[in-house]
Amino acid sequence: MAMTIAEKILAAHSGREAVQPGEFADVNVDMVLANDITAPIAIREFAKIGVERVFAPDKVALVCDHFTPNKDIDSARQCKLVRGFAREQAIAHFFDVGRMGIEHALLPEKGLVLPGEVVVGADSHTCTYGALGAFATGMGSTDIAVAMATGRTWMRVPESMLFRFGGKLQRWVGGKDLILYVIGDVGVDGALYRSMEFGGSTIAELSMDGRFTMANMAIEAGAKAGMFAVDDKTRAYVAGRNMRPFTVYASDGDVGYAEVREYDAGRIPLMVAKPHLPSNVVPAASLGDTAIDQAVIGSCTNGRIDDLRAAAEILRGRRVHPYVRTIVIPATQDTYLQAVREGLAEVFVEAGAVVSTPTCGPCLGGHMGVLAEGERCVSTTNRNFVGRMGDRNSEVYLAGPAVAAASAVLGRIGTPEEL
Repeated sequence: MAMTIAEKILAAHSGREAVQPGEFADVNVDMVLANDITAPIAIREFAKIGVERVFAPDKVALVCDHFTPNKDIDSARQCKLVRGFAREQAIAHFFDVGRMGIEHALLPEKGLVLPGEVVVGADSHTCTYGALGAFATGMGSTDIAVAMATGRTWMRVPESMLFRFGGKLQRWVGGKDLILYVIGDVGVDGALYRSMEFGGSTIAELSMDGRFTMANMAIEAGAKAGMFAVDDKTRAYVAGRNMRPFTVYASDGDVGYAEVREYDAGRIPLMVAKPHLPSNVVPAASLGDTAIDQAVIGSCTNGRIDDLRAAAEILRGRRVHPYVRTIVIPATQDTYLQAVREGLAEVFVEAGAVVSTPTCGPCLGGHMGVLAEGERCVSTTNRNFVGRMGDRNSEVYLAGPAVAAASAVLGRIGTPEEL
């Protein structure tokens, strides 16, 4: 029978020849992930299960990235618990300050996620890894505790939707604009418990960093996973990183999708999601009278080297507005180092921005950029819910790095063409 990428991966990992949407599958997992917020809960639940060891120390990744470097005593205790568990269990992939990165940029960079694999993580944006042709999804910490103990999980096989893009992207438009446009089209529940598969000639030309951005925000449309077909760009990305063999799966040509949507990418402008939903999208050029207090360039959505290069190209030779705090957060240590070697960090500092160690920090209102009452931030992060980055009466506008950098200079939401 014809199957999609998602269905083929789940079938292979459940020892079955085929699965159909709506069926329940008991699935073997290739990697289990948790961070300094979700891992402590999973560790406590793991202790209740009664097993002594994780199913495979080389198939568990623990990343301290949300409140690190530790911002207070409580966050220090969280990370201490994770460190202790990692030592006790001899976890092969434990990442802490100085060696860490934002988890969803770090794991692909380290070759810990590969095409055709099943990855479960105690973080909703685990779906990022679908950019590599893996089936990756977020779960609760209790489910992650079971996965750490058994190497298995169960799930309902999702229906698949196909989003096909054709046409040449306009200058500065990237993966963030495409996914915001899609979420604006289908809504925050338009792909509820479905696999979002992205394809078409535009996607074939899109960089891996752009694909990671799109897969990352599949959850903002309610999706179980965001999937990309494996092509030469995918293979080039994993070459030299892969630590084990992998299998490539592709959707059958005659497969029946639950829904197919077609887009002319050449007509999609730079986009912004206004408060307080990722689906509340408008063209960036329509918000020219929206003053901002802060700009954030980073996160698991847009903290990769392509994002920093785009921001630096706009900020080079310019100064950020005197009333705008501009925070740049490379997603990983390697990205940070690359930004230093290319002179990007120098551009940011000379422009009047600050460059942070990798951290999720401001994305969730944790630290490194919390908003006060009445403040507005344009951010390359993935959520703009009420109170997401601080006070409940603050506002977050989601955008790509080009709009965030241009807005930082203008002091209001704007586009590079206005500079």
